[in-house]
Amino acid sequence: MLCVSFSELAVTLMDATTDKDPLVQEQIYNALCYLGESEPEEILNSCDEYLRQHDKLAYPHRIVILKAMEAVVKNNIAYLDKSTAKIVIFLASNEMTKSKEIICDWQQAASNVLVAAGTRFINKVMEEVLTKFQPGILPHYFIMQTFANLSVSNVFGMVPFLNSILGTMLPMLGMAKQDNMKSVFCYALQHFSESIQEYLANLDKAPDPTVRKDTFSNEIFNAYDVLFHIWLQSREAKLRLAVVKALGPMSHLMPSEKLEEQLPKLVPGILALYKKHAEAFYVTKSLCQILEASVNVGSRTLDTQLDALLNTLHPQICAPVESSVPLSLKNHNEVLRCFTVLACTFPDRLLGFLLPKLENHNERIRVGTLIIMRQIINCAPSQMEIKKPFILSSMKLPLQDTSNKVRRAVVQVISAMAHHGYLEQAGGEVMIEYIVHQCSLPPDTQTPEADDLTSDSVQNISINTLFLISTTVDRMDEVLWPYLLEFVTPIQFTGALTPLCRSLMHLATKKQEEGENAFLIHYDTHANLPSPCALMARLLTVSSQPYLGDGRGAAALRLLNVLHLNIHPKLGRLWKKKIPHLVEHLEGEYVLSISHLQLLRETLTAISDSAWICQFSTEMCKQLNSYNGFPSEKNFLYKCIGTALGVCSNKDVVQKQLQELLETARYQEEEEREGLASSFGICAINHLDETLAKLEDFVKSDVFKKSVGLFSIFKDRSDNEAEKIKSTLILCYGYVARYAPKELVLSRIEADILRNIFHYFNTRVLGIKVETKDLTLKLCLIRSICMISQAICNSAQSDAFVFSRKAELLAQMMEFIKTEPLDLLRTPVRQRAMISCTYLVCENWPILQTAVLFLSRAVCPAEAVTHQMGPSVQCSVAAVELRGLGGLGQAFSHLSELLSSDLPLQHLGPWIRSSKEHERERAVEVGATLLEFYRDKLNVSTVVPFYNLGVLVALFSPRCSDSLASIRAVLLSLLLVLHVGFAHDYRDEMVERLKDLKKGLEDPDFTILFNTCYNIAMVIGKRLPPDQLMSLLLMMFEGLADPDQNCSRAAAVMINALLKERGGVLLDKVPVIVALIHSKLQEVDEEHVRKAAQQTVYILASQHKTAVVSSLLGSSLPFDSHTCAMWKALATEPTLTSQILELLLDKVNRDVPYKENKSFLSGSTCERIATPLPFAATCALHEIMSAPESGAAVLGLYPHLFVALLLRVSCTVGVQLPKNLQSKERKSASRSQNLSLSLSLSSCAVEALRAMLTQGGSDEVVKSVGSAGGWELMKSSDQHHDGIALLASAMAKHAGPKLPLIVKNLFPMLNSVYDRQRITTTAFFAELLNSSVVSDLILLESMMDNMTGRQKDPCTLVRMLALRGLGNISSGSPDKVRKHGAQLLASMVNGMDDKDDPNNLVALEAMSSLSKLLDHVEERDIRSMLLHIAIRIRPFFDNENHELRTSSIVLFGNLTKFSAGNCEDVFFEQILNGLVTLLLHLQDPKPEVIKACKFALRMCGPNMGCEGLCDMFLNHLHEDRSLHYGEFMNHVCKHLMQNYPEMLNRLISTNLFYFKSNWIDIRAAAPMFIGKIALAPFPHRPYSRWLGPAEGKKAVLVKRLTPFTGGVKAALSFEEICGQQS
Repeated sequence: MLCVSFSELAVTLMDATTDKDPLVQEQIYNALCYLGESEPEEILNSCDEYLRQHDKLAYPHRIVILKAMEAVVKNNIAYLDKSTAKIVIFLASNEMTKSKEIICDWQQAASNVLVAAGTRFINKVMEEVLTKFQPGILPHYFIMQTFANLSVSNVFGMVPFLNSILGTMLPMLGMAKQDNMKSVFCYALQHFSESIQEYLANLDKAPDPTVRKDTFSNEIFNAYDVLFHIWLQSREAKLRLAVVKALGPMSHLMPSEKLEEQLPKLVPGILALYKKHAEAFYVTKSLCQILEASVNVGSRTLDTQLDALLNTLHPQICAPVESSVPLSLKNHNEVLRCFTVLACTFPDRLLGFLLPKLENHNERIRVGTLIIMRQIINCAPSQMEIKKPFILSSMKLPLQDTSNKVRRAVVQVISAMAHHGYLEQAGGEVMIEYIVHQCSLPPDTQTPEADDLTSDSVQNISINTLFLISTTVDRMDEVLWPYLLEFVTPIQFTGALTPLCRSLMHLATKKQEEGENAFLIHYDTHANLPSPCALMARLLTVSSQPYLGDGRGAAALRLLNVLHLNIHPKLGRLWKKKIPHLVEHLEGEYVLSISHLQLLRETLTAISDSAWICQFSTEMCKQLNSYNGFPSEKNFLYKCIGTALGVCSNKDVVQKQLQELLETARYQEEEEREGLASSFGICAINHLDETLAKLEDFVKSDVFKKSVGLFSIFKDRSDNEAEKIKSTLILCYGYVARYAPKELVLSRIEADILRNIFHYFNTRVLGIKVETKDLTLKLCLIRSICMISQAICNSAQSDAFVFSRKAELLAQMMEFIKTEPLDLLRTPVRQRAMISCTYLVCENWPILQTAVLFLSRAVCPAEAVTHQMGPSVQCSVAAVELRGLGGLGQAFSHLSELLSSDLPLQHLGPWIRSSKEHERERAVEVGATLLEFYRDKLNVSTVVPFYNLGVLVALFSPRCSDSLASIRAVLLSLLLVLHVGFAHDYRDEMVERLKDLKKGLEDPDFTILFNTCYNIAMVIGKRLPPDQLMSLLLMMFEGLADPDQNCSRAAAVMINALLKERGGVLLDKVPVIVALIHSKLQEVDEEHVRKAAQQTVYILASQHKTAVVSSLLGSSLPFDSHTCAMWKALATEPTLTSQILELLLDKVNRDVPYKENKSFLSGSTCERIATPLPFAATCALHEIMSAPESGAAVLGLYPHLFVALLLRVSCTVGVQLPKNLQSKERKSASRSQNLSLSLSLSSCAVEALRAMLTQGGSDEVVKSVGSAGGWELMKSSDQHHDGIALLASAMAKHAGPKLPLIVKNLFPMLNSVYDRQRITTTAFFAELLNSSVVSDLILLESMMDNMTGRQKDPCTLVRMLALRGLGNISSGSPDKVRKHGAQLLASMVNGMDDKDDPNNLVALEAMSSLSKLLDHVEERDIRSMLLHIAIRIRPFFDNENHELRTSSIVLFGNLTKFSAGNCEDVFFEQILNGLVTLLLHLQDPKPEVIKACKFALRMCGPNMGCEGLCDMFLNHLHEDRSLHYGEFMNHVCKHLMQNYPEMLNRLISTNLFYFKSNWIDIRAAAPMFIGKIALAPFPHRPYSRWLGPAEGKKAVLVKRLTPFTGGVKAALSFEEICGQQS
């Protein structure tokens, strides 16, 4: 096994530091540190050796190694030997000082290594570093920084060196010119000073205890002189900040007399910096240190600076602390430290400055001053001791401030005062009361500003403060106990009761531990304390609302339990047993008010002191008015009063208190009416006669005549209030009947109670009874009658009791029911009247009669019955009537007929799906009752399924997930009845399974409920008759619109469960179900419904995929969002998705993509109209593949999908929408709706292709084509093939492995009958040939053969693209061009010879492609065709199409490469033939043609045998340079005439041809060319040889030139020539 040493591993890691990835560098650093933990010395030596050997290693990589060395040294410093340490120190020193320039990260890393080593090897570090710290020579920046950091990391080791370092350093201060050097000197002085202070503060641990401050004072002062007087004046803020940081620590080491001398300058100088620096922390910190140093030396001059200090520092505390500024809080704390220093020295002057500030009404000034007060109270207690009364008295104005920020600050000051004995002084109670007030602050009525405090914040701080001073400050016990009890009973402190009770409970418990005497309250010495009765009444009342005020109820009861000795000595045992149980109920959030009343009743029984109980009831009556804003508590207090009066044995007191209650009650308040009535009822338990007598007296009084008398209190009350008084008295009688002993109350019901009730209720005017309109009066009467009826029913003597007024009461109740509105199911009057009726009658039939009447009245109002339900409801009414008349058999027959038609149950549908819980509950109960009645009364003993079982099951079953547990409990039994529909003794496995699901419906967790619904649906699905399955589903779909989302979800769950179980038999119903799903999606816009519908579609498709696809394809185009959602549902499972995609591909490919119709308007031309089915299938493909879940399926069908969609795109270009969609598009346009995208054939196909590529993992292809604009190009008729080329290029680059199957599937399309498909396929192949991937995938030969075969295609564009593809081989597979050169060249030549190419597109592509191929073909292959090509392309030089001109000229230039050898003379002749054309086209209007001519001339130059002409072409015809055409032609003509004088006639005749050129610049250039030739000297030939007689030739030439533009110039040139000759 190969063993690798640690050093080798380390070297390997360090070699990898050159990686630029920060994550890699971090991993290398961690690995080196890890190795260093095991072998520190070996790793450190390896690092040293590596850095020395790789001296040229860039510093970023050296940093990684140095940081690792630092970590290894720091973590293993105790284990390093001296030799290793010396090596590390020497290396780090050299690394740090190697560069004189500051390279911060590198040199800092080296410095850190030295500092790490210096914690143990300080002498060796100093020995090395001091060699580079020489007198008179400015040290390296990081030498000083290392000294400074060493002084911090190793104080005891470094301080002995500081004296000599300071001695060497001081002369250098004047030498420092750069700000960075000055800054590092300041940094060093700061840390030197801090180290010296630490050393002097720990002399007992120091190695040299003889060191004194004087050792360094003079040097420090000399440095101070430079820093303060010179450097501090710098304009550079960073330097000033460095100086300030140093001055603070230095001030502690300056000689005392020097410091005293400098203070008048120093303090103002520091204060002035606040204006120059936005960040004040370092200035304040330095100032604080200077103040501390001044105080330490007993400075006398500081007194003169005090005003300036206070005026500067105080505003900084008043300014808000900005959390966004990191040092803002630190500066705040430093300023407070300054005030602490000043408070210890100048307490009087400081208070004289601060206390007047408390009277300032500016919030910030007051808050800031309070913060300072808290600081000095906490930090200068001895100086503030004698100032306590003065400080307490100064708090009066802040206590009245309503600002929340001021309140918080005051609470914090009071907290500080509590800890330092202030609250024990006179006036301390005011502070405690203030805290309690803040504990009861009401919530904010308005939303506070962003920077404001809320009342809740102040309240929380106050609560915490009260509990803190109650529990942690020892001396506060005597202050707070029992003083805090004064705040328990006042109603304004209700909000503070919870913290008050907790604090008092702690204090009371502590006092109990001190002994009974300390705990017992002496009320004679504490006159303001509430009495025991008042405390008990208050605490018991607030505990009745246990969940208000942060657990106020439990806290009040706990305090009450602790105070039992101070309430009454007999209560200890009872309360210790009862109250803890009641508290547990409260904290468990389960409470009954009777528990409190029972506790009160037992408490009063245990006390059994009549006088105490009378006092207690009186105290409660006194407290009633204080609860006017607290109706629930007041209601409970009334009950407590009734309980106390019931226990009280003094009947006079009872009657007096009852009288007072009637006189003081606020009858307009419902809670108060209820409470007062309850009080009378509870009192009647033991005082029935007294209670009825008092009410009787009240009835007999003349209250409503507004007379002066006992009840004159009512004389100004309105008639409305009189109704409320009557309502209350009626209710009192009801409660008396309810609570009074049943054996006593029966004899009083008709004689006393009902008589007085109806006396109040029946109003007569002139002897005529007037019906009351007051709702309260009606309700109170109904409730009282109900309670009276209950009392009678519950009595043991009810059988013997003759209730003579029962019929009257029933009639009254029925009258109330009839007069209620018919459009509401449950009204207060109807509900309570029905309840009263149930208690008024005891026989079974009347109850049933009432219930049926209620059903017919409430659920089916009478008017609705007649007009909507018809015979069925009339039948129900007949059944009731017959039953009442004794026609039992006929009634059952009618009822059986009614129920078998299930019309009443269907009519319950809207109520069952009501959004109101009580309506749903009642409707379900009615339905269950009717069904159970059917089962129980009709004596069915055989299986008799309901005729419309499916509809009924669908109506009720979604309620299995109702939010009301009571509805869910009823539903399962109801479903059992529906499911079996036969006798009780029938047993079935499915029925038993339904029963087993009962527990699932009891769980409130909706996940479990939905699972139970699923199981119920599966059971139903197994037993439901086949003929009712569809009706069940149709009705269940209606449940999707249920207003209760949980029931809507349950319906969806059940639908899907049923379809899973029975969906296989619904093939012919698939279109109906799909249409129904779509309509429900339109109707209900809820996310859960959309998801459920998608799941339904998926389940259907898994069973009947062809039918589902056909149904969805029949949807209206463009697909709406709901149809799209349904398509996306088919993408959830890969196997199914693949099958769906294959079906859709078949739809796309099987039908023709379009049909051609001859248009009447366009004559013989045909318009192409798209066929609907492929269009719809394409849209469907797009929707499915837009879902991310379709990725796996798309990947499996990638080649087939790609080919189909690519061809689909091609067949949509230039094709019109189907006729029906054209009309829809026109309608949308007329309505100004922009539906063009969704109704665009090409857009749809392109988007489908994009989605397919995205889901198929080819995102890069989509992005690449999109960035180049390819998707838009594909939609264009003219540039479609360019877009396809961009797609092919992206596929070759990003999806190469997928191409073989794509290419294989595309090959047959080259022979497609649709020219668009051939164009697309050819364009795709042509661009693929531009990539090397074709050769890599061994596709070249087959593709090249197919491209060659396309040269005979009837479509010009296909032929052109085929040639482009063959030419692209030169780029994609240049090595293959040589092998197939002859074939490729032949194709290009054939392309140039194409006869069916009116616009020369094929020829243009042939020339361009041939130019690309020429660099790679064999010379022998091209030479045989060279002359033919040159001749064939020559006409294109002057073609109107500039692209043809450019391509032909470039090709001509490229052909010159092959002119050597046998072809040289032949091709030279072609060059001479084209020379004039090329020279003239240097003036072509198209820059690209000029560029081509320059190229061609440069290529022709070497073949012309004229070195001068060749140089001219090479030197002057640069593509990126402009050309002085006249001068250039002058030189060219000279060379031509000197070397080719025999060409003169050819040159002139060729130029004459261009005199009629269409391009003006060329027309002008041709005569000039002739003129230049005429001026050019001829070798060995006089002019007369070729011109003849000068005058004659001149005349002839001028005559020939004159008709042409530019002829005058040529004639003038010729005249000049003749002049020269003569």
